[in-house]
Amino acid sequence: MTIAFVHGVPETTAVWDLLVAELADVGRPMVRLEPPGFGAPLPEGFTPHPDAYGAWLVSELEGLEGPIDLVGHDWGAGHVARAVADRPELVRSWAIDCGGLLHADYVWHDTAQVWQTPRAGEEALAGMVAVPTADLTAAYAGLGLPEAIAGSFAEAMTEEMATAIIGLYRGGAQPYLGGLADRLAGLEQPPPGMFITASDDAYVSAALAAEGAERFGVVNTVIEGAGHWWAASHPGEAAASLRAFWASLGGA
Repeated sequence: MTIAFVHGVPETTAVWDLLVAELADVGRPMVRLEPPGFGAPLPEGFTPHPDAYGAWLVSELEGLEGPIDLVGHDWGAGHVARAVADRPELVRSWAIDCGGLLHADYVWHDTAQVWQTPRAGEEALAGMVAVPTADLTAAYAGLGLPEAIAGSFAEAMTEEMATAIIGLYRGGAQPYLGGLADRLAGLEQPPPGMFITASDDAYVSAALAAEGAERFGVVNTVIEGAGHWWAASHPGEAAASLRAFWASLGGA
């Protein structure tokens, strides 16, 4: 039985460091999957787009030993939702944050809308790439990330990541998320799911996540006082929630 983690934007697998450490006693293999462009190189011929990332994740899951419990954060949550919609039989369960992304009323946050805008997005991301690593590390740390994780994000902010961000966000502009939500809701036998809802996530409303959880019939676990990077700020609570969810399925 494998636990697989998928991170988001503009991140690396370091976002899972503290949570994985908390889960070390579960006695199961844990794998951190790296979306192309986000800690892993963009393969030749790979065009960043939600469809391509969905296919990438399905391919990764096909190579893992099952049953698989899949966990996604940020755009990783979107990739997980896409993989479950496409191939629900590949996983025993799925758990994601940012559940409000799948709500009919979700509107992309301001930074995402800039990235989705031709020319403005390229200019904004070129500015991020040009920021010295030490300064970008400090900026991420100022958002509440531990310095080691912040530094990993900063070092990975390259022109290649900028290219991946542009393709992913522009392909994910609405109505993409709405269509994905409809596909998930229409599954005849969906695997059990859980939303990990950070009460103070600045990018996705906790209220939308709660309503979405009802639509999809999934557990909604709220981590009070947590922001977007709950896995780093509240790893103990997050690990306890995941253990309880997996135990409810017949074994952690």
